[in-house]
Amino acid sequence: MNSLPRARDADARSRAGGCATRGLVRALCVALGAIALLVVLLSVLFSSPDVPPSTIAQWARQKPVDFLKTVAHELYGTSVTAEYGPPYNHNGDGQHAAFLYPQKWLGVTHPIDTARDYVIAPLRATTTDPALQRWITEYETARAYLQADGIRGYEKALEKAVVGRDRSITVRTGEYENVNNMMSALLRLAQSGGLEDALLSSHGFLQADFTKPLLFMADGEPLEERARHQRLLGGQWGLMDETGGYPGQAWLWPYAFWYRIEPFKSSPNADILVILIMTVLSLAFVCVPFIPGVRDIPRWIPLHRLSLSERYGTRS
Repeated sequence: MNSLPRARDADARSRAGGCATRGLVRALCVALGAIALLVVLLSVLFSSPDVPPSTIAQWARQKPVDFLKTVAHELYGTSVTAEYGPPYNHNGDGQHAAFLYPQKWLGVTHPIDTARDYVIAPLRATTTDPALQRWITEYETARAYLQADGIRGYEKALEKAVVGRDRSITVRTGEYENVNNMMSALLRLAQSGGLEDALLSSHGFLQADFTKPLLFMADGEPLEERARHQRLLGGQWGLMDETGGYPGQAWLWPYAFWYRIEPFKSSPNADILVILIMTVLSLAFVCVPFIPGVRDIPRWIPLHRLSLSERYGTRS
């Protein structure tokens, strides 16, 4: 007689347990849906835009004259990269301050010979043009002053260059025929995308070293113009800004501040100077509890007691 009520109670408990399980599943689905919607909404509002990359081919097609001027500087060894120093070459001391020469101490770890890596080697790889190989050989075997005269003459001729519809460059004739032929061949190679591929050649399975093409474009105008448009230059608080003017990193404000005042603003060694200043300030902040006088400021100016008295009802 008592088995029937017990069976009813077990059935009721079973139904109640099933309802609780379905409620938990429903709550979990609602929570996941709300989180997914919030993630999508915040991504749309605050994520950085997917900006297409700048390429050497794009640069050579849109601004062929600037491209060739940059190539001339690379060939002559007067570009920023060519004169930078370690870790790319021995033509400078790199960033330094007083007796500190960290780049020079570490040495050349990523050697770049701008004339060979950016001009000669890519053109040498064009083995289907024997005339081009002959022009390169004539240039390389010429005396240094003849090479310099040819490059300087070509640079002057670029000031009055004519850009064709096919984005080719025509300059007046002069005593720089070898240089002109090499430049024209390199421009065609760059516009086809071949130069970027040559600079990205790697012995590894994956290509992750974009140092050479980035430095090459940095010696010209494309990266600076793009940075200026996106307000990423040093004079535009570029150290802390993000692409597209999105919210930057507030923790970089103390670093960005020094780049906007003299003597750091115009110093070629601004990076290491700012790093040294921030290192000293950071160490001073960490050592506040141990600095006599500074550590006693809270005792002399007991502002903290005001908040403590409001919270705990104590008197100062």
